[in-house]
Amino acid sequence: MTVAGKPLSAQADPIETAKSARPNRGSLALQDLGSGLSKHWLWRAMAMQDIVLRYRGSVLGPLWLTLSAAIMIAAMGLIYSQLFNIDPIRYVPFLAVGLLTWQFISSVITDGCEVFMSVQHAIQQVRLPYTVHVFRSVFRNLLILGHNAVLIPIAFLVMGHGIGWEALMAIPGLLLLCLNGIWISLLLGMVSARFRDIPPIVAALLQVVFFATPVFWPVENLGRFRHLGEMNPLFAAIDIVRAPLLGEPTAPHSWLIVGIMTTGGLVMTAGFFSRFRSRIAYWV
Repeated sequence: MTVAGKPLSAQADPIETAKSARPNRGSLALQDLGSGLSKHWLWRAMAMQDIVLRYRGSVLGPLWLTLSAAIMIAAMGLIYSQLFNIDPIRYVPFLAVGLLTWQFISSVITDGCEVFMSVQHAIQQVRLPYTVHVFRSVFRNLLILGHNAVLIPIAFLVMGHGIGWEALMAIPGLLLLCLNGIWISLLLGMVSARFRDIPPIVAALLQVVFFATPVFWPVENLGRFRHLGEMNPLFAAIDIVRAPLLGEPTAPHSWLIVGIMTTGGLVMTAGFFSRFRSRIAYWV
């Protein structure tokens, strides 16, 4: 039997043709990422607008963040330098860098849980790459870190602590933290949109982890258990930024731990995003 001069068996199945022409999940996820990166002007403007709107009507505006961080550094520097019996000249710079880096990491994580739920109306009404919201969240926290980072040279200057050329190694460390912030925000954003119990659980865990991580106390205080503290991924993330700024060597495995965490997180999140990207609009 023939149709249009061709055997029926040779005719292409229209359903199969449509399926083969449809982009697969991985391709759609890559398109989302590429489109999100190309719209850098959009998420940068949105991040700056977030900060402006958060402090609309305030006299000091974002300076409140810097002021509160300065008060915390001064108060903790006075108290904990005595508790840990550490010279304030060494401890205050250590505390300033560690605390500001921790605030960046914890803010990226907590904001990442809300990255899709906080813009649910935009997701349902405007066709934008999902990664735009992720980049917006990470860049917003990077702006806040940059705003607060003015306290670091002030702390170093007041304490008479110099900064050497090795401080430049903090730049690739910070870039790695931003890269980790992207996959963490994307992964937690999807999981939190599906399971609404995740944000409060993450917030509660971060409070516990803050005291269990060598943020404001030296890892040397663990004595013979020091290696356990150095294996903490959050300590490693702080260490690759703090140690270069302080002119000290990083812990033996900090870069390796952050590298493994970055690679593993990106691979895991890529698979998760490819699989569940199409459901985000329904979850929020």
